[in-house]
Amino acid sequence: MPDTRLVEIPVFFYRTAGGAEPVLSWLRDLPPADRRVIGVDLATVQFGWPIGMPLCRALGDGLWEVRSRLPSRRIARLVFFVDEGRIGVVNGFIKKTRTSPPEEIALARQRMKEMKT
Repeated sequence: MPDTRLVEIPVFFYRTAGGAEPVLSWLRDLPPADRRVIGVDLATVQFGWPIGMPLCRALGDGLWEVRSRLPSRRIARLVFFVDEGRIGVVNGFIKKTRTSPPEEIALARQRMKEMKT
């Protein structure tokens, strides 16, 4: 019988040089029901990668987004990359417009570069 265990890809959150974890802080500030949905969506990616739409979408240059619809009737995005067998979560935000804010994507790209060095 084939081994049907799911493979877990380790998840690491961006950490500043001072030790702060802004994405985890952002998550902790969300209502518990919203946090739970984002956590389940991230776990789905962690145990099922690669995953495409509608849960994940490529942003280009190695960045991906987890697309979460929250119970609070908002839309959240977690931006991550996959490198050397790990998932690096570099940004999280609540969408307020139809497109993701360019400054949020630019911040994610910068943080990805920092995590890869």
